[in-house]
Amino acid sequence: MEQILAIAIFVVMFTLIISEKIERHIVTLGCGIGTILFVFIISMHSMTAVMETLNIRNIFTLGFWYETGTVTEATKGINWATIIFLMGMMIMVEGMARAGFFRWLCLTIAKMVQYKVVPIFLTFMIMSFVLAMFIDSITVILFLAAVTAELSGLLDFNPVPFILSEIFCANLGGSATMCGDPPNIIIGTSLHYSFADFISNTGVMAFVCLGFVIFYFYFAFRKELVAGKNVRYIPKEKLSPASAITSKADFIKSSIIFFFAVTLLVTHAQTGLSVAFIGIVIAALTLLASGEDAGKVIKKVDFKTILFFIGLFVVVGGLEETGVLETIADLIGKISGGNLVVMIAIILWVSAGFSAVVDNIPFAATMLPVIKTLAAAGGVNLPVLAWTLAVGTDIGGSATPIGASANVVGMAIAEKEGYKVTWGRYCRTAIPATVLVIGISMMMIYLRYV
Repeated sequence: MEQILAIAIFVVMFTLIISEKIERHIVTLGCGIGTILFVFIISMHSMTAVMETLNIRNIFTLGFWYETGTVTEATKGINWATIIFLMGMMIMVEGMARAGFFRWLCLTIAKMVQYKVVPIFLTFMIMSFVLAMFIDSITVILFLAAVTAELSGLLDFNPVPFILSEIFCANLGGSATMCGDPPNIIIGTSLHYSFADFISNTGVMAFVCLGFVIFYFYFAFRKELVAGKNVRYIPKEKLSPASAITSKADFIKSSIIFFFAVTLLVTHAQTGLSVAFIGIVIAALTLLASGEDAGKVIKKVDFKTILFFIGLFVVVGGLEETGVLETIADLIGKISGGNLVVMIAIILWVSAGFSAVVDNIPFAATMLPVIKTLAAAGGVNLPVLAWTLAVGTDIGGSATPIGASANVVGMAIAEKEGYKVTWGRYCRTAIPATVLVIGISMMMIYLRYV
């Protein structure tokens, strides 16, 4: 009975998220409360399941803040390390935005290529990829698409090809590192993988695919990459990189904090500092540097996304506690016959397919316990399945306008500027690009790990 209830709540959650009629954080929180009440308390009569899913006591252990080097079993329920790290990065990014860092970077690169359309197209794709390796892809697209739209008005070009390619490259760049995309944060914190682990595995695949993606989007949009005849005079004072900086002191502080954060993330396997500890440190430094504006920075944090994660982890915890995820793992194991080649193909393409039509965050959170069970039962190398899951969810979300949050943000900015992008327009270029990257990644996984 408890399995049926857990599945029903999960299906309701997914359906409501896809419908977008109710804000997704309200959906996951409501379904999370339903899981605790109906599944754990009424059906299972288990307060132990409630406590394991809420997972609060884990925060008060030394291993949560400082990794001793001994890999422990990933805890069930709410992944507080992911929550705390995300909050820390959100605060840091908001501090950088207030200082004008992102707009300054975009305008600096545009000026370097002398505001020429094709070079802007190519360099903005690369910039989107690189920024998304360290900063949430939503933030990357929010600022990059806005500056692209501004430049399109002055240079008289269609910003849609730019924004579509930037979205895809942001999602691809996010797949390269542990902090680049929420699914990777979930996988990394749960399985105790480091920044170096991701960059040397999913990162290699992402960099190889980037070259193919740049050529693909260039040839897909080459006829549209021209400036119009009504090019406006570009006022130097308006598009000067220096004009983007709201405060030189804040700009310097935010830049130092950003590079310090990157250093901590790159070296956290050597220092033993957990991503939760790094998130707290980065947030504290940003708030201290913000001074009197610290309150404004905190108010800008996307707390709805944080609440979304908390509710999601509880619902997935219900599936885990009732044994539903073990059943799914057994099914995949039977279909694959324990064959790693078939198992990789199933996880990769199913992950990509599902992530194209539903948010990739809940899917990654759902599949993580499944691959753990598969690895334990079939004697399969868990990291291989983890990299497969990461690539599938990260890249699959690029295929449709609703597959990842960055897609939704990019489309909203384009529409705000008067360029409404239909599903057909989006999918005609995004789906082939997604299939291309997934196909290349699968070949690289087979060549390297099988």
